[in-house]
Amino acid sequence: MEWQAEGTVLARRPHGETSVILDVLTDLHGRHSGLVPGGVSQKRAAMLQPGSRLDLRWRARRDDQLGTFAVEPVRLRSGLLADPLALAGLNAVCSLLIFALPERDPHPVLVGATERLLDLMEAGADWSQEYLRWEMRLLDEMGFGLDLSACAVTGAAQGLAYVSPKSGRAVSREGAGDWADRLLPLPGILGGAGDNRGQGLAEGLAITGHFLNARLAAELVGRPVPAARQRLVDRLARGRPKGGH
Repeated sequence: MEWQAEGTVLARRPHGETSVILDVLTDLHGRHSGLVPGGVSQKRAAMLQPGSRLDLRWRARRDDQLGTFAVEPVRLRSGLLADPLALAGLNAVCSLLIFALPERDPHPVLVGATERLLDLMEAGADWSQEYLRWEMRLLDEMGFGLDLSACAVTGAAQGLAYVSPKSGRAVSREGAGDWADRLLPLPGILGGAGDNRGQGLAEGLAITGHFLNARLAAELVGRPVPAARQRLVDRLARGRPKGGH
């Protein structure tokens, strides 16, 4: 068995004295692991950092084996490691992908969104809202997408103020009625009514965080959301990335 493709490093871990096991994200092969002989060498270690874009050739005798990677650099994205906030973002993205994605299950739309987000992080742009949209995409790809297009009760597209914590559907003020205190406030950043508990990023991440924990983690994965995600949320709450536009 053999394939060749570009992929982005999500994680690496030592294997024996000289090799590493690499976890990568690819378009057609999804999240995929493989052994890199000699991966602990100083020359290769710099190339195998999370966020690096590589040309990969995977080989194995059978499809169900770990297999080996032959790797060549495409783009190292060293800027991700130089900025503390970008590094926190990288750690959150990689941790959530490893947490959520089954191995070898392709998600090309999510891969494209991930590459765009990492490029923004490296460029020093204001990537905070793009990160929120990325979490929304991750939930959607995993089957827990939010439907914020219209009220689940009345069908109206205006005056949306809440989200059902169970269904992930939007609810208007009129539709909420006496159930409003049991619903999640929908902030303006996600298309909610302008006066509903602020417009900010923190409120949006509180919505996605609820579904990452209560639905994805509890119902599908069976273990807690990686701590790297909360560390990023805390950093973003202290200040947005510099150099935004």
